[in-house]
Amino acid sequence: MNRSSALLLAFVFLSGCQSLAPVSPDATSPVEDSTSAPEKPKVYSSFSEDTVFSLLSAELAGQRNRFDIALDNYVTQAINTQDPGISERAFRIAEYLGADQAALDTSLIWAKNAPDDLEAQRAAAIQLARAGRYDDSMVYMEKVLQGKGDTHFDFLALSAADTDQDTRNGLMKSFDRLLQKHPHNSQLIFGKALLMQQDGDAKEALALLEQNPPEDGEVAPLLLRARLLQSLNRGKEALPLLEKSIRKYPDDKRLRLTYARMLVEQDRMEDAKTQFSSLVQQYPEDDELRYSLALVCLEAKAWEEAKGYLEDLIARESHEDSAHLNLGRIAEELNDPQGALIEYGQVGPGNDYLPAQLRQADILMNNGRTDEAQKRLVAARDAQPDYAIQLYLIEVETLSANNQGERAWKVVQQALQQYPDDLNLLYTRAMQAEKRNDLAQMEKDLRLIIQREPDNAMALNALGYTLSDRTTRYAEAKTLIEQAHQLTPEDPAVLDSLGWVNFRLGNLDEAERLLRQALERFPDQEVAAHLGEVLWNNGKQREAKQIWSKFLKDQPDSPVLRGTIKRLTGSETL
Repeated sequence: MNRSSALLLAFVFLSGCQSLAPVSPDATSPVEDSTSAPEKPKVYSSFSEDTVFSLLSAELAGQRNRFDIALDNYVTQAINTQDPGISERAFRIAEYLGADQAALDTSLIWAKNAPDDLEAQRAAAIQLARAGRYDDSMVYMEKVLQGKGDTHFDFLALSAADTDQDTRNGLMKSFDRLLQKHPHNSQLIFGKALLMQQDGDAKEALALLEQNPPEDGEVAPLLLRARLLQSLNRGKEALPLLEKSIRKYPDDKRLRLTYARMLVEQDRMEDAKTQFSSLVQQYPEDDELRYSLALVCLEAKAWEEAKGYLEDLIARESHEDSAHLNLGRIAEELNDPQGALIEYGQVGPGNDYLPAQLRQADILMNNGRTDEAQKRLVAARDAQPDYAIQLYLIEVETLSANNQGERAWKVVQQALQQYPDDLNLLYTRAMQAEKRNDLAQMEKDLRLIIQREPDNAMALNALGYTLSDRTTRYAEAKTLIEQAHQLTPEDPAVLDSLGWVNFRLGNLDEAERLLRQALERFPDQEVAAHLGEVLWNNGKQREAKQIWSKFLKDQPDSPVLRGTIKRLTGSETL
C-alpha cells in the first residue's frame, strides 16, 4: 500500500472510529454513559499526514493483536494533537488493556479538551481516584454533578478503603462540602455512608441512609443498609428490608443473593435453600450460584440434593475439585468410606488438594489400613513435590492422631533430613517430642524457631505452656507466654496458657479471669478442664462441676476432662 492510499483509508477509518477490540460494559464501568440519548457525532480536527499515518498504523497493529504498538501510537498522538476524539480513543484502549498510567494521562487530556463532555469529566475523576488523587478526582466529579450527569461518588469512597485515615478524612470533608451545596444528592449521601462504614462508624452510616431513603431504582444503598444492620448484630431487621426490596425489584440478583447469604448466617438453611434455588433457576449458567446452593444443602444435611448439584457441576466441568471434595464428605456422612476415597482421589492440585489428602489418610488409618495410607502419601509426594512438606505434616498428624506415635516420629525425622530448615516441621517435631516426654528435644526445636523468628507467637506460647505444665520453671514460662500475649492478645490458646501459668504461680483470681476469657473465645475441653481446676482450687467446686458436666455431654470420653476430674475428686464421674 502506498502512502497516499494509506492516508485515504485512514480518513475513511477515522470517520467511522471502529473499535480495536470489543470492550464489554464492565470493562469501562463505571465510566459508561447511562443516558439513552443518541451519541453525538465525533468532530475531528485537521491532522497532519504523520498523525494520520500513525493512527492508521495503530489500527492495523490492533488488528494484528499488537496492542502495545496501538496504545503507544494513540497516546503519542493524543499528547501531540490534544484532540478529544483521539484522546478518548487512546483512553478506551488503555483502559481495555489495563494500562493505568496511560488511562489516567489520556483521560485528563480528553477532559481538558472536552470540558462540556460529562463522560470525559467522569473518566478523569475515576482514573484520578484509582491513582489515589482524591482531591483532584472530586473536582472533576463535581463538574459531572453540576452538569447533572451520572456521578460515581460511591467509586471514590470505595477506592479510598485501603488508604490512610488522613486521606479518608480529607475525602470526607470534600463530601461534606458538596453535600452543603447538594444536600439531597443520593450518590453523595451513599458515598459518605461508605466512608463512614470504612471508618467503623456503622451506626452513623446507618442513620444517614435511613434519614435519606434512596431514589427509585437505587439498590446499592439498600444493600449497604442491610450490611450495616448485620454488622450491628441487627440482622433480623435486615431481612424484612431485603424482603421488601426484593418485592420491589424481583429481578435484582444482588438483592436476592444478599438475602440468601444472610439467611445462611442466621442458620435458616431451608429458607436459604429456597432463595438459592430461585437464583439458580433465574441464572442457570451461573455455576457460582449452583455451588453455593450445593453448600447450603450440605449445611442443611440434604445429602441427596447436594449430591445432585455437585454432580451437575462436575458434568459442567466447573468447580470440579471442590465438588469431588464435598462428594467425599457426603460419602463419609453416609458411611461409605470406599466411595469417599474414590471422590477424594479425584481432587487435583489446588486449594482442595491437601484437605482431600488428609481425609484419605484419616479414613484409611481409621480402618486399620495405615500402610496403605502411608504409601498413598509417599506417592502423592512423588507426584506433587510442591506439596511435599504439607504432605509430610499430614502424615505425621494423622499417624499421631491414630496412636501411631513411633511411626509419626520416624516420618518427621525423615522429613527434617530432607527439609532441615522448615519451621513447620521443626514445630511438629517439637510437639511429637513432648508426647514422647523428650522435653529437651522439644525445647531445642522451639528455641531454634524463636531464634529464627523472635515474634513467632505459636512457638513462644508452646514452649511457655509446656514449661508451666511439665516443669517448675514458672517465671520463665510466664515471660515466654507474656511475649506471645503481646503479639496475639486475643488468641484463646495464649489466654489459656497465661491463665494456667498464673494458676501455677498461685494467682488464682487472675488465672480465673484469663481462663474465662479463653473459654468464651474457644469452647474447648482442655480450656474447660483448666478453668474447672482453677475454680475447684478457688472454692467454687459447684461451678467447676457444672462446666465439666457441660463439656462431657459433647465429649463423654475426653481423657483431659476425665483425668482432671479423677485427680481432683477421686472419681471419673461427677
